Amino acid sequence: MGNTSRGRKLEAEELSVLLLAVESTNEGFVTIDKDHKVLFFNRAAERLFGYSREEVIGKDLDIVLTPRCSGDHRRAVERYLKARRPKPIGHAKELTASRKDGTTFPCSISFSVARRKGKVFFTGIVRDLTHTKALQEQIARAERLATLGQTVAEISHEIRNPMVVIGGFVRQLSKIIEDPKAVTKLEIMASEVRRVEDLLLELRDLYLPRTLKKRTFDLAKLLEEVHALARQAGRGKNIRLSLETGSGPAFVRGDREKLKQVFFNLVKNGIEAVSEEGEVAIRSTVRGDRILVTIGDDGPGIPEEQASKVFSPFFTTKKEGTGLGLCICKRIVDEHKDCSMELTSESGRGTIVEIRLPLRKPPAHRGRPGEGTRPSARTGEKR
Repeated sequence: MGNTSRGRKLEAEELSVLLLAVESTNEGFVTIDKDHKVLFFNRAAERLFGYSREEVIGKDLDIVLTPRCSGDHRRAVERYLKARRPKPIGHAKELTASRKDGTTFPCSISFSVARRKGKVFFTGIVRDLTHTKALQEQIARAERLATLGQTVAEISHEIRNPMVVIGGFVRQLSKIIEDPKAVTKLEIMASEVRRVEDLLLELRDLYLPRTLKKRTFDLAKLLEEVHALARQAGRGKNIRLSLETGSGPAFVRGDREKLKQVFFNLVKNGIEAVSEEGEVAIRSTVRGDRILVTIGDDGPGIPEEQASKVFSPFFTTKKEGTGLGLCICKRIVDEHKDCSMELTSESGRGTIVEIRLPLRKPPAHRGRPGEGTRPSARTGEKR
């Protein structure tokens, strides 16, 4: 009797340790019976799917599967029950699962089967593959860009050399030809040569690999510089260009010149988009451990059917333009760790670009001109 009691106590302790381990793991554990009724749902599964175990226990597994995956899973269980064939039971499989909020995510599920007192139980160990898939896409994109970069470099070299020669001869001829019509044609030729040269430079910026020169700097100070440059670019247009930053400096880490290029290009796009009496606004606000920079205009906006294409190479809504500017801006931002860039637009209501960057501690060498404490910037003027 004593041995039996000790055995049961030991078994209970082992079960307690096992349950604690299962509840502490990062993988979701979901156990169902042959009728697909959920019997066990650990804490990791709650985090993954967004349901509490009280909402899931006793319910059909379909609650966390997409319709297609549900059908596949049911057929696999039925196949096993009829023929005891383990595929895919006993193997890992990638599926698409559903969260409580309606969103889906890729996951890997390793299935196992257990029998107890004549009953069959199926357990799925669920791993979220969202970050893995994103990393794989980044690697694949980097490989594609590297291949394209090599091709672009070779093509640019072959095209640019003759363009330089053509441009040089055009400029020489424009100095000696007096016929006004001929001079006009030469000016058009020179302009087109410059356009092709600019296109080649933008292709290089888009596809060739680059090394970021990162340092910690005051983003608010940078935005003031962008605002000053944009005022010059907007001369002659009766628009309001405003800047609003928070109080004091806001330090970020990145390639200062590349990010300056991004912000200036976005502001310049806004200036080009608005009509007379329009407005372009630059604002930065600190939100937790990040800083949000918004650049908005009240121009014509972008039609809904075109909004998804704005970051695609060679897509543009301008009469003149290569369609590479936003692609380059997006790539520069994406190359900065934990930074993001999003564009929202509505036809007839303007466009807003949001860039988020993580805040950093001020550099140790304080006291450099323009990097110390300063009042908030709130400026706005018509150009």
